[in-house]
Amino acid sequence: MTLLNGNERAARSPALHHDSFSYESGQLFIEGMSVNEIADAIPTPFYCYSAATISNAYRLLADKLGSSRTSICFAVKANSNVSVLRLLSDLGCGMDIVSGGELERALAAGTQPSKLVFSGVGKTRAEISRALAVGIHQINVESPAELDAIRDIARSLGRRAPIVFRVNPDVDAKTHAKISTGKKGDKFGIALEEIPELYAKAEASPELDVAGLAVHIGSQLLDLSPYRAAYERLADLVKTLRSRSHQVRRLDLGGGLGISYDFGAGPDVGEYAKIIEETVSSIDCELTVEPGRWLVGPAGLLVTEVLYLKNTGNMATAIVDAAMNDLMRPSLYSAVHPVLPLQNIDGGDSSTYQLVGPVCETSDVFGSYEGLPKLREGARLAFGCAGAYGASMASTYNSRDLIAEVLVDGAQFRVIRRRQTIGDLLALEADAPWQSSNTYADAATAL
Repeated sequence: MTLLNGNERAARSPALHHDSFSYESGQLFIEGMSVNEIADAIPTPFYCYSAATISNAYRLLADKLGSSRTSICFAVKANSNVSVLRLLSDLGCGMDIVSGGELERALAAGTQPSKLVFSGVGKTRAEISRALAVGIHQINVESPAELDAIRDIARSLGRRAPIVFRVNPDVDAKTHAKISTGKKGDKFGIALEEIPELYAKAEASPELDVAGLAVHIGSQLLDLSPYRAAYERLADLVKTLRSRSHQVRRLDLGGGLGISYDFGAGPDVGEYAKIIEETVSSIDCELTVEPGRWLVGPAGLLVTEVLYLKNTGNMATAIVDAAMNDLMRPSLYSAVHPVLPLQNIDGGDSSTYQLVGPVCETSDVFGSYEGLPKLREGARLAFGCAGAYGASMASTYNSRDLIAEVLVDGAQFRVIRRRQTIGDLLALEADAPWQSSNTYADAATAL
């Protein structure tokens, strides 16, 4: 990957060294399907995922973690499509959720409540009630105030709430500032030194089943050393709690494993498993990890079509029909996704293009890419490594359609989320009856 001068982002179109993506007779294939053939049937832009890539990633990670007896819960926020969740659930994967909506998606995918972990700093009382009602595996407590709310709700429901405390270990994950979650001052978790007092308070409450601790230091970690630092601090805290006669039977180790955004190998998951083995495996706790991006990121493409070509200053610019509302990461994080022509022209002239979307924002720029074939209007491209934080972060900004998602399995594909059109959106805004303050007063009197 090569960066151009200034703030322009550039990437060479990568050679594909991936089990599910290849060029055959000059055509880009995902598993056994030509992406061009899918694009002939599904209007661009759309997301396209490889079932084999997701399955293979899960099996590889499960195999590497096997010796440490660590279970896997997929971070649903990375890709919340029910078909993707069902694929992982059928493989034995649990789910890490951060909202009531994600809870319902996980349940709709067939995941057992006993394999669900509820994270997040701002769970509403309704979300906590629903989680307890369905029998969730655990709720990760992120503040003293939330602990009080969970206790009160559990008492009102006549249930015992399974909880762990999310620790903020004050460890720099060495990742992007906007996805770092484990440093002092970040909004996530509870400071290490506050945990013992809260743990004792919770154990004294009959409504609470205090199971252990959790930690999550950030996302897109390529350097694994911060994991070791965080897990060592977690292990020390376990020893402190046990020395005070507290029971600690679970450790939630969080997620954040990064990927290489050029179809490269990324972090060594064998080394990741070794860090877990060396830091926390010997302290006799149930262990859980919560990868998201690592399982699904490399499996996805965002397929788009060139609308127009123009020159902006001295830069050739291709305006494509995908935009920042479809894939926010370039605008939000200055992220660079690889670009693959759907038709590869070996030996032809290569050019550099700035790829931009049609949204009315200067930030709607995907980057400047070297090594692309000479483009024309109607040419199709695919942004790679788009299986995570693509569709799940998409919006209808500029009143654009929420685009379709497609799953490929071998030599077949199906739509797993249809395109949400402007007609669908306008139906949500149909006029409703006016209501006055008297309406609410009458309703209160009736109660």
